[in-house]
Amino acid sequence: MWTITENKDWAHLETRFDRVKRMEDVPQDEIYHAEGNVAIHTQMVLDALVAETAYQQLSPPEQEILWAAALLHDVEKYSTTVIEPDGRITSNGHARKGAMTARQILYREIPTPFAIREQVVGLVRYHGLPLWVFEKPDPAKALIMASMEVNTQWLALLARADVLGRICNDQAEMLYKIDCFEAFCREQNCWGKARSFETGEAKMYYMQHEVAYPDYVPFEQSAFEVILMSGLPGAGKNTYIKKHYPDMPAVSLDDIRVAWGISPTDKSGNGTVIQEAKEQARVLLRKQKSFIWNATDITRQMRLQLVELFTTYKAAVKIIYVEAPYADLLKQNRNREEAIPDAVLERLTDKLEVPALWEAHKVVFHTSD
Repeated sequence: MWTITENKDWAHLETRFDRVKRMEDVPQDEIYHAEGNVAIHTQMVLDALVAETAYQQLSPPEQEILWAAALLHDVEKYSTTVIEPDGRITSNGHARKGAMTARQILYREIPTPFAIREQVVGLVRYHGLPLWVFEKPDPAKALIMASMEVNTQWLALLARADVLGRICNDQAEMLYKIDCFEAFCREQNCWGKARSFETGEAKMYYMQHEVAYPDYVPFEQSAFEVILMSGLPGAGKNTYIKKHYPDMPAVSLDDIRVAWGISPTDKSGNGTVIQEAKEQARVLLRKQKSFIWNATDITRQMRLQLVELFTTYKAAVKIIYVEAPYADLLKQNRNREEAIPDAVLERLTDKLEVPALWEAHKVVFHTSD
């Protein structure tokens, strides 16, 4: 059974993980965390979590996921904490950055099965959502999107432990908010599961329109499909394409670079490559001809821009994410004809954002575990 660590004694954790050790150096605002620094708070959260009846009813593998998420939920307060001029302490963005760090720890340092890793990442990323969901511009959409990345029932359990693992005056109010979050999840059909949609077109209509209902099913159906590949260099995207789509036309950024003699590390040249690739894609899109977009596309921003382009031409978009274990990734990249320097690959790995189910009509994960 996977575990982030067999020995869960705090003294061992401080020795095992530098990121845990430095938690004791991170102060917190005494209004919300009168208990003290992040190390004290994290230990209290872990204690509160394992004491919860709902946690005790989970299977051991599920408990390990939640325990790891609780350990890491504030891991990036170290880098985001700021003491304001008025003396208040803030850590804006720590959940988003912490999710990225959790992914790197569980990919590079502690090899973790893909599904387990991404649940831990999602729990870290959204651990504050149960408290703030009703303050979002569109609470229902924020909740539905999160449910397609993380188990909301586990999320509520982690949020409850996060509240119980602190000393503050508004604890009862925050616990009530978590109860409301559970009721909201049930109302939106996403309590402990991803919100489902009748069709891929229904999902994309809801995601791409400000005013939309999740149960609405558009009559119009997509006439052709664009496959958007996603994955780090050396992950095996080309191998996947050759095996599953050998005859489908492809727009390949690597092929354009080779044809034009542009290095992968040439930033200005890469902009030219992307523009040429989009022009090639538009030719196929205007013809409503199915094709593969073959590039790394490891950031959400890049994928969403491409999905918007493809859907403008009424294409159905399938994202296929390909991943190899970290050690294999390094080896496979070095064996590629157009290998990139290890330092560049490391920087790309730092930026990796795994596609979410809500990003396209269909999202497929091809991993080695």
